[in-house]
Amino acid sequence: MLGICRGRRKFLAASLTLLCIPAITWIYLFAGSFEGLEPWLLCLQSRPWDQPLYRPIVALWNDGKPVSLSPLESQEHSPRYTASSQRERESLEVRVREVEEENRALRRQLSLAQGRSPAHRRGNHSKTYSMEEGTGDSENLRAGIVAGNSSECGQQPAVEKCETIHVAIVCAGYNASRDVVTLVKSVLFHRRNPLHFHLIADSIAEQILATLFQTWMVPAVRVDFYNADELKSEVSWIPNKHYSGIYGLMKLVLTKTLPANLERVIVLDTDITFATDIAELWAVFHKFKGQQVLGLVENQSDWYLGNLWKNHRPWPALGRGYNTGVILLLLDKLRKMKWEQMWRLTAERELMGMLSTSLADQDIFNAVIKQNPFLVYQLPCFWNVQLSDHTRSEQCYRDVSDLKVIHWNSPKKLRVKNKHVEFFRNLYLTFLEYDGNLLRRELFGCPSETDVNSENKQLSELDEDDLCYEFRRERFTVHRTHLYFLHYEYEPAADNTDVTLVAQLSMDRLQMLEAICKHWEGPISLALYLSDAEAQQFLRYAQGSEVLMSRHNVGYHIVYKEGQFYPVNLLRNVAMKHISTPYMFLSDIDFLPMYGLYEYLRKSVIQLDLANTKKAMIVPAFETLRYRLSFPKSKAELLSMLDMGTLFTFRYHVWTKGHAPTNFAKWRTATTPYRVEWEADFEPYVVVRRDCPEYDRRFVGFGWNKVAHIMELDAQEYEFTVLPNAYMIHMPHAPSFDITKFRSNKQYRICLKTLKEEFQQDMSRRYGFAALKYLTAENNS
Repeated sequence: MLGICRGRRKFLAASLTLLCIPAITWIYLFAGSFEGLEPWLLCLQSRPWDQPLYRPIVALWNDGKPVSLSPLESQEHSPRYTASSQRERESLEVRVREVEEENRALRRQLSLAQGRSPAHRRGNHSKTYSMEEGTGDSENLRAGIVAGNSSECGQQPAVEKCETIHVAIVCAGYNASRDVVTLVKSVLFHRRNPLHFHLIADSIAEQILATLFQTWMVPAVRVDFYNADELKSEVSWIPNKHYSGIYGLMKLVLTKTLPANLERVIVLDTDITFATDIAELWAVFHKFKGQQVLGLVENQSDWYLGNLWKNHRPWPALGRGYNTGVILLLLDKLRKMKWEQMWRLTAERELMGMLSTSLADQDIFNAVIKQNPFLVYQLPCFWNVQLSDHTRSEQCYRDVSDLKVIHWNSPKKLRVKNKHVEFFRNLYLTFLEYDGNLLRRELFGCPSETDVNSENKQLSELDEDDLCYEFRRERFTVHRTHLYFLHYEYEPAADNTDVTLVAQLSMDRLQMLEAICKHWEGPISLALYLSDAEAQQFLRYAQGSEVLMSRHNVGYHIVYKEGQFYPVNLLRNVAMKHISTPYMFLSDIDFLPMYGLYEYLRKSVIQLDLANTKKAMIVPAFETLRYRLSFPKSKAELLSMLDMGTLFTFRYHVWTKGHAPTNFAKWRTATTPYRVEWEADFEPYVVVRRDCPEYDRRFVGFGWNKVAHIMELDAQEYEFTVLPNAYMIHMPHAPSFDITKFRSNKQYRICLKTLKEEFQQDMSRRYGFAALKYLTAENNS
């Protein structure tokens, strides 16, 4: 029996020799250099050249003296760098022919042996593995990029060009949703394959991420959601001390949660950053052998060694244990092994002594592996460089190019201590602020569901030679949208009279947020038009503001910049769509509402029976030219300031028609609400029910964006009612870029007029005879 085994090893070694040596030799002859052959040279270095089987090969160099296979030494001794290169080449050619004769004899022996024993051939069939990959022990951690429990080497199995890579992520809440976006950006930046994201999310994360991916429209990316709240009962019986809470246990139930026909998946934590193509990690599945069903990187801290502090008692683990921030799951095999039963029994047994988990699912995975070590395929540590405190992560890489995946697995996140933390932080910030629109690139040759979408169809119908093409295009542009960028909480009012202030802004109006929050204590819905980098500046600004951080009833919705116009009405629609109250106050970011307006509007809602009537309550608008204003605390104080010239009715000097129908003369003495009629160019700020019509998206930048909306309300027979004891004041600011373009660009004004005419024609088609008054009023104005 021992002789048979030795024979099999000889045949296997002989076949590897036949594959490696002729190819390397002829490349050496014709290239004259070992440049680019490092993986093959490593393969040759790993062979036991002193054994009899390899002696003919050793004899190829220096009359029986092996030549160093180091790339540097090979260049030093190559014919290109020596004076006697021609003689060495001729001598080498002779020796190569001799070895080829011996190789042919070996092939004949091997083929005869294989023909006699087909079972032997199947039993010794082996895959080839990259020297970078393996199931190495803890010593391989020191080597960094050299890890493996096999001496076999060769090219990593290629992933098919259009093969879909499946990625599962557990995500819950507002903050985790932001982290997912950065992770996805890093994956999309490097990827060359279609991706299918499986997101196990709570209702909050699903709402945020579903809107984000729907508006992102990245080609060859599919996203499916699985209700995390429905999975809570599967793991709620496990006490968990980890900050991730119950959601930190949900990776245990992926075999039940994900589709039954899904065979394999890469599972990632939300605090992961990719520095390479995820297809490289997907290819590692081909290296799994036998009963290996879990691909994991060894834990890089001493947690499971139990020596971090006195009386530290971790869950059982194999050696240092494994980190579950990056997992390769062979789902089909796990299901056949009855994974559910396996981990549940292990958890129940260990909880009798441990009472709770400290690292959520990671503890249970490690306890299972401790009993069943054959389940795990150990990934090289560069697939999960763990940046928590007191780790050996620095031993996972020798150079930047060695990095594959960075894991911010400390509660401190970017503030973690590490020798190279500045580099890692900069890499993370690069993706954090990277323009996500640039990731909408096509994967050529791979079909995509977004190749034919409504936006492309509508845009293709537009005439690009039209001088107003850019205006028309904006109407159909889909802007990437991230809802609820910050934590949001709202408790509905018991009397069902609650009102949300709705506004939109860009980066240059951030300074208004604190003032508005001080003036309006009710819920607020804001749409912010920002770039990816500006969104992060806003986040830092908000997190540094005590006023903003103390308010949880403000919904911040980021609409990412795209195109040359400010999509003011799209922003208003986004903010309107995501309110939680039955009524909304349609304001602008430059206005400060009077103190107490929130409560006053709630009372007015009841007084005017807004729930059962189509009314638009008008809040009279005023303005000041002073940057520092002693804000009036009552109507009487405001009238005094109006008489003194400290305040003016809004746009009194430049656009009287916009607010003239409010009838400010009547308002001065009014004590009860009064009705006013619509007039041309009327654009008051109103309180309406949440089911009112949206703003028309064709109007961008400056001009007619509010006018068109008020006209639509009038066409739908809304009654305009002025509130006698309400007011708002416009604060001064530098002219916007869009109003500057309107004033200086004749074509801008021509296109705006064209869009107005088209809007009025659309009104006539929708509302028939009743819309004729708008055309008449426009002609008379």
